[in-house]
This record gives sequence, C-alpha cells and structure tokens, in this order.
Amino acid sequence: MKAATPKDVISRLERLKEAIEKHRRLYHTLDKPEISDEAYDSLMRELEAIERRYPELRSPESPAAKVGGAPLKEFSKVRHAVPQWSFDDVFDREELRKWDERVRNLMRKAEVENERLEYCCELKIDGLKVVLTYEKGALKQAATRGDGAVGEDVTANVMTVKAVPKSLAEPADLIAVGEIWMAKSDLERINAERARSGEPPYANTRNLAAGSLRQLDPKVTASRALNAFIYDIDRIDSKMPETQSLELRLLGKLGFWTEPHTKICRSLEEVQAFYETWTGKRHDLEYGLDGIVIKIDSRRIQEALGYTGKSPRWGVAYKFPAEQVTTVLENIVFQIGRTGVITPVAVMRPVTIAGSTVSRATLHNEDEIKRLDVRLGDTVVLQKSGDVIPDIVSVVKELRPADSKPFKWPTRIPACGGNGAIERVPGEAAWRCVNKSSFEQEKRRFHYFTSKKCFDIEGLGPQTLDQLIEAGLISTFADIFTLKKGDLLNLPRFAELSADNLLKAIEKARKVTLPRFLASLSIPQVGEETAYDVARHFKSIKKIQTASGEDFESIYGVGEVVARSLSGWFADEDNRDLVKSLLKQVEIVPDAAVSGGSGKLEGRSFVFTGSLPTLEREAAQKMVRDRGGDVSSSVSKKTSFVVAGNDAGSKLDEARRLGVEILDEAGFLEMIG
Repeated sequence: MKAATPKDVISRLERLKEAIEKHRRLYHTLDKPEISDEAYDSLMRELEAIERRYPELRSPESPAAKVGGAPLKEFSKVRHAVPQWSFDDVFDREELRKWDERVRNLMRKAEVENERLEYCCELKIDGLKVVLTYEKGALKQAATRGDGAVGEDVTANVMTVKAVPKSLAEPADLIAVGEIWMAKSDLERINAERARSGEPPYANTRNLAAGSLRQLDPKVTASRALNAFIYDIDRIDSKMPETQSLELRLLGKLGFWTEPHTKICRSLEEVQAFYETWTGKRHDLEYGLDGIVIKIDSRRIQEALGYTGKSPRWGVAYKFPAEQVTTVLENIVFQIGRTGVITPVAVMRPVTIAGSTVSRATLHNEDEIKRLDVRLGDTVVLQKSGDVIPDIVSVVKELRPADSKPFKWPTRIPACGGNGAIERVPGEAAWRCVNKSSFEQEKRRFHYFTSKKCFDIEGLGPQTLDQLIEAGLISTFADIFTLKKGDLLNLPRFAELSADNLLKAIEKARKVTLPRFLASLSIPQVGEETAYDVARHFKSIKKIQTASGEDFESIYGVGEVVARSLSGWFADEDNRDLVKSLLKQVEIVPDAAVSGGSGKLEGRSFVFTGSLPTLEREAAQKMVRDRGGDVSSSVSKKTSFVVAGNDAGSKLDEARRLGVEILDEAGFLEMIG
C-alpha cells in the first residue's frame, strides 16, 4: 500500500497555488508584479517538483497547466484562431539533455528518427507576446496572448508601434507571433522623467513594455517608443516554410523585424556553447533577455512531435542562471566579524542561484531583519549580485507559516566568548561582542576542529577556514558539513577541482572516533590526552553528556578543575545544542583505544618528541592507544618510554635525567609488533 501524502506537502502545495495565482494575475493581467520573473519561476518550479513527486496531487486547475493570465475587462476580448502556448523551461545542461532525450524517443515513436535533427537557437526576448493578424497584407488585428485561448484586443496601440508593419511586402493572409519590447535607454529616459515628476520608476523594460501596450489611450503608447521582433508564423495562406530558419527568413522578407542573432546548431554541445556565449553577453544588448529558445528546425519533425496541453514538444526555453530565486528560511545564525561586529546569516534550504548552489544569505543587521519582517519558516526571495553569499530582498508572505513569530534579536551570543554579552554600536545599526577577542578565539577553535588531532579535514586549513568564516559561510562546526560546491566556487583561489577535493575530504571526515570528537569541541582544560581518558572511561557521548562532576573526577588523571570544566561545559544549553547539531552531520565510530584494544601496552605511558622518520606523530600515538597504552605530553618518573625522532628537544634531555627508557622509531615498532 502506498504511503499517504504528507500533510505538510499538501498544505505547501495549496499555498503555492494561491501565491502563484496571485502573482500570475499581478504579472500577466495587471502588469504590476510584486516579485521578479525569476522569483515567480522559482515558485513555479517548486510547485512542479511537488506535482512530479506526488502525481496524485496534480489537477487541471494547477497553475502549472495554465498559459499566461486572464484578459483585462477594459479591453475587448479576442478568441485566438490558433491557440497560443508557452515553452517549457530548462535551467541547466542536465535538464537540456533530458529534453533532447525525450525528443529523440518521440521521434522514434513518430517514425521520423531518420530526419536530420538540427536546432534553431534564438534569443529569448523579455517582453510581451503579441499575436498579429493580416488580411491581404494589411494589419487587421493585434492581440495579447492572454490565457492562450482568449487575449485582449490591442490593435489601436500596436498601430502606433513603428516596428510592426501595417502592410506587408506581399498581400498575404497570415497570423504572426512576436514580442513587444522596450529599449533600456528608453526605460532610463522615462524613469528620469518620472523622477522629476515625483513618480516611482518602472522596475524593468518588460513591465514598462507590457504596461505601455495595454494603455487605454494609444497616444501614451505612441510616446513610449516600443519595438517588436516577430519569430513565428502560426498560419499563412501559402505553403509553410520547411524549417524554422526559413520561416524567420520569410518573416524578414515580408517586412517584419526578426532578432538577428539566431544560430543553427547541429549538436547539444553547439547549443550549450551558444547559451554560454549569451549568458555572458546578455546585458550587452538594448533589449532584455532571459534565456534562449531552442526549436527543432525541421517543420516535419515539429508536426510529428506536436504539443502537450500548453507547450510544444519540439521546443524549449533554456533560461539564464537566475539572479533571483525563492527558498525557505530554516534558521538564523550569527557570524562574528574580525572586529567583533555581529552579522545575522540566514540558513536556507539549498537552492541554485546564478549557477551556484547556496544555503546561506546575509541579513546584514537587526534593522534589516525588522524591515523585511523575515521569520523562521518564511519563503524568501534571494538575490545574487556578485558577493560571496546572496541577499534576502523580500518575503513571500502568502506562504508564511500560520504559527510564525517575529524574530527576536538575542541578548547574548555564546560565540562572543565570556558571558556572550553584546552591545549596540553607538550611532550604527550594528551590534558587536563586548569581548573584543572573540573573533580570533573563534577562528582558533575552528583551526583546531579541522586539525589532524581532531577531524583531520585535508585542505581545510587556517587560511581557507578564515575565508569561510569571514564570508559568513560557516558560523558553527556543523556548518562545515553543509557546505556546497557553489559556496566554495565563489571564494578566491577555488576552482572546480579544488572545490571537489575539499568536499570529498569533508565527506570522509564525517566518521570520527569519540576521543577526536571530544577533543574537537575545545572544552577548556580538555586536550587530546584527557579526551582519550574520558572517552575510554565512558565509551559513549550520551554517557559523557549526562555525567556529573563527581563522575568525571573519578577518572584517573582528571582532577577537580578539569572535572568542573567538563561538567559545566556539557550543562550549558548552547553547548548541548552545538553537540546536537554536530551529531546530525557526523557519526561517532568505534575506536580500539576506547574499547580497550589488544591491551598489549596497558599500564605503560609513552611520550613522543622530535619527528619520526616514517610515522606521523598522531599515527604513532594512535598505535599506543589502540593497544591500551597511554600517551602524555610531558616526561615524568611515571613515563615508561620516550620515543625520540630527529631534532628531539628538552623532553629527550629530561628522559635521560630521569632514567626513562628511550626508543627510536624502529625500537618502538618492534615493541608494538
């Protein structure tokens, strides 16, 4: 029996539908969007992902099954002679490959697999779709796409657009489809005029173009200097061209403007190269772009593949990397800067933005959190603008959890050190640690956490850790294990290979022994040797967390001061949370030294000094502990052996003075077998 769909999934889907329908109307019908196209796309992708995973939740009324928006009542309605569709979207190379795979499978089923498969790649103009009807070469009607079946009659306004021919070079009967757009320089001009009049500026060229085309007064439309590119023929009274590229050529011959950067590609590699070229050049043109459109060039293949309910199977829109996306805020943590200034950092459900996967965003300061009214569980809009981590620019409040509460700024932050006291910087929006040395202390704790004595994460040395801390990518030990490739690629000196290598090293470090785990926590008075003693005594982190001061003091070698430090540390709620969050990311694995090992060296104490010819010191110490022996950092009368390597110092002199037996590496290896 199939498991019931989780209630939180059903609730999220319904709220997504409501939010999308609201923003669809604002965008398509009223031309007054409250969120960016990219943020809207991000909400739609989440909805589609839920419907793919839980197909029983799909319905014909879903926003994912609709095209455009309803016409405005102020305009006459036009029922399209040819239904209008919109392209499905892909957002990366893998999604493009899957689309191409589906195309080839459909070609086999339609028995057109022997046709030459070429792709007509066009730039995707960020404007407003328009449907133009000509009779005997004369423009008779212009309409918006509307909901795909019914649009708005905007003929009078389109008549003022110089780029749309009022009569064609040939007396053809046809229906052509294209995009109305506005130049960026005209947007700047109009916004400058509005600023002088005290009016708010238009957000982008698409909004202004759409608003201008749907003016009730054609004179206003005429003053806006709109442009148009035409890219498809829906119907013509003569034979349709055999390819999309020939169709574009015919449109140009008839007198239409067509976008000049079209390219025929003969492989997906060529398509990807075209896409990457224009990803880098997208801002160089006077008109806005939000991706490329890929169409099978052959009309025979197009007709064989046909359409879904709202999209052609023979084409797809390959969107540029989004500079705004939506995701869910899961937590707010605090980064302590070099000068002690506190920056709140949002921890989010991982999401791809501008080609990188990120899971953190800066919230800047307390005032910014209040301005945004951002709360845990909120769906937020992220924006990437060149910084290492993105900003949260707004909250989609329609998706806010019913039980959400305003975020409460803390009065103390443990990472500040001492009693965690913080203070507002006079005359600024920032808070800072009262303890001015906290940042350096925090860095040193991270350095020790990743060192060979603890988690031993290769490639995550002090310099890289400092970068991650200062960029706000890590603020707790557990954050190290949530790093994504996109986080690293935004840092200086990180490339694909180095990022992959570090992530592999982090993954490898997820398994750790109990002594190393204890040592990594930087508990005052607890070094490597004490961590081993405590681990060997209790044998589990659960028992250690609930131990009393007397329990710790009963361990041989642990005095009153160390016992008090251990019990006090584990009694602190923030420290317990630190351990809890870390245990969600790592696994404590059995260790011979903790379980007692072979017992061959039980009761014997070793001190290592100097560098051994072939053994790393940590490896040699582990050999001793695995066999039941003890390792100490200082020589005393109780020391059984001093193992001396090259450049041995005062410990060797002390061993000689006290008459402690001295071994070289060969003697040590012979002893342990």
